[in-house]
Amino acid sequence: MTGILAALAANRLESLAVLFGLVSVYLSSRQRIASWPTAILNVGIFFVIFWQSKLYADSVLQLVYLSLSVYGWWAWRRGGEARTPLRVSRAGRRLMVLGTAGALVCGLGLGAFLDLRTDSPVPYLDAVLTAFSLLAQWMMTRKILENWAVWILVDLLYVPMFIARGLPITAVQYAVFLILAVMGWASWKRSWTAEQVGGRGGPVRSAPPREGVIA
Repeated sequence: MTGILAALAANRLESLAVLFGLVSVYLSSRQRIASWPTAILNVGIFFVIFWQSKLYADSVLQLVYLSLSVYGWWAWRRGGEARTPLRVSRAGRRLMVLGTAGALVCGLGLGAFLDLRTDSPVPYLDAVLTAFSLLAQWMMTRKILENWAVWILVDLLYVPMFIARGLPITAVQYAVFLILAVMGWASWKRSWTAEQVGGRGGPVRSAPPREGVIA
């Protein structure tokens, strides 16, 4: 704990990014719209940090996150039917299969590029995690419950990668993200279940997935 506190004091920029990131994910788990402006601040700072650490795929990922955060801000307010706020929905098998396959293909392709064209020490791991992070983030913008399952898998792998790259504060952040992702799954699942049951007087039913085009 003493070592972590010392690292926080030594690297104020990373500490600020961690703070915004933790606040953003916590607010997301509670379905609060304020999660998006705090996410924008988080990814802007991490773009600089990751570029300096030669994690190029993750650097570019922050710019995509920025665009998705702006879109998510709008979608949570006006992305539902008749421009109403979005409600929690389920992904469906087709979306999960296609999303997983697409993320793997894109991740391996990007990994090959990083391996050939950059000095990244972990090109394939960096790239595959980038691709699945994009999938999870898009799912979050559409309030698809399974985004939390993808984040749980991603965070489990990000923690040791950041430790290996000498970013202990970021590793701690992603460990907390892992906990928040589990909390987010439980909270959003309760919300989805209540939506299915509420006012219908019948058993819980699967809602049709909100599949769409990434904006």
